[in-house]
Amino acid sequence: MPQQGQPQDVLAPPATAAIFLVVTVRPGGEDAVRGLLPDIAGLTRAVGFRSPEDGLSCVTGLGAHLWDRLYGPPRPRGLHPFRALAGAVHTAVSTPGDLLFHLRARRPDLCFELARQLMSRLAGHADVADEVHGFRYFDERDLLGFVDGTESPSGPDAVAAVRVGGEDPAFTGASYVVVQKYVHDMRGWNALPVEAQELAMGREKLSDIELPDERKPSNSHVALNTIVDADGTQHQIVRDNMPFGSIGADEFGTYFIGYAGDVGVIETMLEKMFIGDPPGNHDRILDFSTAVTGGLFFVPTADFLDDPSPRLALASAAAAAGPPPPPDDGPVGDGSVGDGSLGIGSLRRNGTS
Repeated sequence: MPQQGQPQDVLAPPATAAIFLVVTVRPGGEDAVRGLLPDIAGLTRAVGFRSPEDGLSCVTGLGAHLWDRLYGPPRPRGLHPFRALAGAVHTAVSTPGDLLFHLRARRPDLCFELARQLMSRLAGHADVADEVHGFRYFDERDLLGFVDGTESPSGPDAVAAVRVGGEDPAFTGASYVVVQKYVHDMRGWNALPVEAQELAMGREKLSDIELPDERKPSNSHVALNTIVDADGTQHQIVRDNMPFGSIGADEFGTYFIGYAGDVGVIETMLEKMFIGDPPGNHDRILDFSTAVTGGLFFVPTADFLDDPSPRLALASAAAAAGPPPPPDDGPVGDGSVGDGSLGIGSLRRNGTS
């Protein structure tokens, strides 16, 4: 078995600028993608060399259907199309996406130039399905006025949260990532008194201190995003969310991006937010924030991007020894805007309960 490869820059330091590119690959564009993947690190170094102190990085994720087109079965164990969730009131949609490029730096021009170079390589073979330019807003706050990402782990805890381990030995060191673009009803939100906003979030607005349990509503964002096993073990993810906005379009929002070694942790969070815990007790934030995209991607290690053959061979050997169940892409659910979505009745909790 190969040693754990060098992970991509999933845990890069917080940046002040980001571009999130979700790309669909046209039929016949597979060779262009195969040719690009080993060159992404070099392109990033070339662009970033102009200002190395500004920390340009790029994380590349692959969607389930593109994986099938590039490599065939077996997929990494947790890779499937994003599963739409249709609650009684709110819906987490599933939208098309074959590639995710998460570009970060302390200067937006570095992100812009790298995005331009990547898409130049894919010209005529792929299309941008969604493009969001994010920015840091004051003291790490989102446009709702609250500090974002407080509960993201750091140090060894962050490494443990985002890395695939021995449960899928062919892909140790890799990660999964879920992205959603949320558009806020700023007028409705700003009409709420600060105390009502704090109850919806589960935190004090100014201090960022979590509300005590006796004051924190069960439908607060904090309460529904806390995943704890029956034995008391808490499961965490690493977020690197960014605000975005357009004054002219009157569009303001948060781009959610969550990394995990076990994608089931994020799926359980979303189930609790959109379906509710118990069902019907949905996340109060969703009354002011609408998810307009949804995608799930596998983030292979850097050595895989350079040469996938050793890990693909290991995955094939493991599958031959004991074939896993076929990928559960599920039927198209009510919340689907793409394909491969799944209704709540079929959502599996992957190691989180």
